[in-house]
Parts: sequence; structure tokens; C-alpha cells
Amino acid sequence: MVNMRLIGKIAIITGGATGMGAAEAKVFASEGAHVVVGDILVEEGEELVRDITEAGGSASFVRLDVTCEEEWKQVVKLMTDHLGRIDILVNNAGIAKIGNIETTSTDQWSEILKINLDSVFFGCRSAIPEMSKSGGGSIINMSSTTALIGLSPYLAYSAAKGGIRSMTKSIATHCHEQKNNIRCNSIHPGSILTPMVHKALETLAGIKLEEQEDPKATQKMMGIGEPLDVANMVLFLASDESKHINGAELVIDNGATIGDISR
Repeated sequence: MVNMRLIGKIAIITGGATGMGAAEAKVFASEGAHVVVGDILVEEGEELVRDITEAGGSASFVRLDVTCEEEWKQVVKLMTDHLGRIDILVNNAGIAKIGNIETTSTDQWSEILKINLDSVFFGCRSAIPEMSKSGGGSIINMSSTTALIGLSPYLAYSAAKGGIRSMTKSIATHCHEQKNNIRCNSIHPGSILTPMVHKALETLAGIKLEEQEDPKATQKMMGIGEPLDVANMVLFLASDESKHINGAELVIDNGATIGDISR
């Protein structure tokens, strides 16, 4: 254990079995939180929980389809019944599929918005009443730099992430008005080394990082970050160190959205 910045706190991380969610779960547990890993990937989620507990952390797994409002209600009830409360909600689950304005089908549009955007609505609406009862908490919604800039191959994904950005500000304003001590912020990662980015690199650029002569050098040259870079920002927003930050949009892209900073 390191600084125990989340000691005694109860957190749920959606899409927590792999990628950025798994990195966040490990960091949270190392800082003293009990982490509930919510995902449809049961084997991966249970394996992650075993790894966390074997390392001395506290975690549990719950199967959660974030697109199902009823499952959200059940998970929130389960957490409050058995763990007492919810202090931190990280809406991390999401998918990205390639499709521009001309190639995106109606079914693809609906699927991506349901998983990326509806899930955040369901999660926040389910958790906020319980957070209010226990004195407040922190909500971190995973958006993307695609919410800030145009990215033509990811129309539906960009729309969903833009919706998360705006919804986050609306929720933050509501919670401030209600004086319920709940903060809500969004995080906007650029390219982060996850299975999703691996697939995008291969599909759009024909690049397989693992086949490069020096994968780390290629990753750095392309400006691709690590899941831990995001997890550390999520940790800060989850902790009391960020108690005066509400409705913010925090970008993690090493300057990519502001142009070539090397010049």
C-alpha cells in the first residue's frame, strides 16, 4: 500500500476487467479503497479481483451490463446492502467501432450510443441518490478527446463522448444546486495503449505495435499513453485532494489536441 488516499472508500468501476478500467481498479485498491469491478467479462474480472486481493487489496466482482437500467439498480442495491454506501463511481465502460457519417449504420449508431452514453446516464441516475444519503462522493465519467475535436472514422463514438462531456457538466451543476456534496467530472484521454487502440492502429494504419522493431519507441513516437496515465488522473478526481473540482473536463493526451508541441 502506498499513500492510502482512498482509505475506507467504496468504489465501482465499470468496464473494469481490462484496459484502463483494470489499471484504475489496481490503483484504487493500492490506495485503500474497496473496488467493485463491474463488467460483462466475467473470467477477466474475477481474475483481476484475485490479483488485487493476492496483492493485499480489497476488491469484488459483479457482472454488470451497463446498458441495462435494471442491472444498474440491482448492483447499486447490492453495494449499499453489503458495503454500506457508494463513494466513487467511475463510468469507464465503452466501445469504439469504425464508421463515418456515410458508413455508420443505424444499428451501429444505436449500439455505440447505448454502451457509451446511455450507460453513463443509468449509472449516474442510479448512484446519485445513494451517494447523497451517505454524504456525497465523486463521479468520474470517461469521455475522450474525440469529444473535443473532429475524428471522421469514429462518428458515433465521438457523438457519445461529446454527450458524456455535456451530461457531466449538467450533473455537476445539478449536484452543486442540490448541495449534496457530489462532484462530477469528465476525463478526455487521447490514444492510450488498450486493446481498443491496438485494433484501431491495425485497422486504420496497418500497424501492429508488437511487430515493430522497438514497440516502446513506436508508441512514444505516435504519442500513445499508458493506462496508468489515465488511472492516476482518475485517482486524483476520486480522492479528497480534488474536493474543489466539479464539472471539469481534464484532457490526457500529451498536448495532441493543441497541435504539434514539438515545434
